[in-house]
Amino acid sequence: MTRIAFVISGSPRQWTGGFNYLVNCTRVLHQHSDDIEPVLFCTPELSVAELEQHLGKTQVEVVQANWLAPAAQTARMRNALATGVDKVAYEAFNERRIDVVFEQSGYYGWRFPIPLLTWIADFQSHYLPNMFSVKARIRTRIGRRLQMLGGRTLLLSSKTAERDCHRFYPKSLGRTMVSRFAVMPAPSTGDIDLSGHYPELPPSFLYLPNQFWKHKNHALVIRALERAKGTSIVVAATGSPADHRNPGHFEALREQVNSAGLQNNFLFLGMIPRSHVVALMKSCRGLLNPSLFEGWSTTVEEAKSYGTPLCLSKIPVHEEQAPDALFFDPASEEELLSQMEVLLSLAPDPDRERRALRSAESRVTEFAASLRRAILFALTSAG
Repeated sequence: MTRIAFVISGSPRQWTGGFNYLVNCTRVLHQHSDDIEPVLFCTPELSVAELEQHLGKTQVEVVQANWLAPAAQTARMRNALATGVDKVAYEAFNERRIDVVFEQSGYYGWRFPIPLLTWIADFQSHYLPNMFSVKARIRTRIGRRLQMLGGRTLLLSSKTAERDCHRFYPKSLGRTMVSRFAVMPAPSTGDIDLSGHYPELPPSFLYLPNQFWKHKNHALVIRALERAKGTSIVVAATGSPADHRNPGHFEALREQVNSAGLQNNFLFLGMIPRSHVVALMKSCRGLLNPSLFEGWSTTVEEAKSYGTPLCLSKIPVHEEQAPDALFFDPASEEELLSQMEVLLSLAPDPDRERRALRSAESRVTEFAASLRRAILFALTSAG
């Protein structure tokens, strides 16, 4: 049995997509791989109840670790850079008999004794440098190069990202693995009365469940609605309002909506329970993702599992992830408006959920198999 550690050092509010991805990895491996045992390390601040909301009934081993507290991270990073080994993390993993460590936001050193499988979500800072401070860009590039020097196996979530990795970091050739993550539909939690929770929500609406980060491109949707002044199109938006790179962005979007008089067309529903996200995704006429850049969109993958029609920005990874979606230029509100109208005109398909479930089962099985291959490759190629 190969034991792999996954580390969650933050909360769902800080990075919803990344949090869901890591939890999903543990769940999929637990359910589909007899010889891989995931162990989930998290901060004490992340309650077991909050984790269970995402894990469901999956009995994954969970370790609440004080060494993951934010106050301890700087000292650990310095130790890893100075000595080549994050000794605190090594001792914690060794105590739990960990064979492979899944490395994402942290850095464990260039000579860490346990094999590392390093997940790189995307290369956004290369394509959208204006979305990052100079300091953040430098830190990201240095971090990537340190990872290349450490001999890690690199995990990408798409062929698009793998091509970027080889382009920007040629030393990664021969050390990358691709595992396109997939999700099963969440178990039914019973009928949720959306009108009771969100009385402003009409029966017909489009759903935009992205965090309010600037590169997610909510502003384009608002401009598209403004172009069709007096339209009956309603977009419901959920997600965290915090953008650490652009702290005033959420308020700027609110002002954009208010100035255009679109309070009834672009609805801010806020951070909502997971069960409500599922209900909205299943009830909407279609899901929007206008993002300027993605690694492999969690919301798109979830919508696919329910058979929810998709309207996506025309970027390479979206075309790889959902080739049958409706696409629009992420700089053109006119194209987006046209595709939203097409989306709303689609006839109901009573069989879509059944077909989507079969497809999701196949994708999840392949995700588990490809993730298993990557873990074993990291284990056997270390050193």
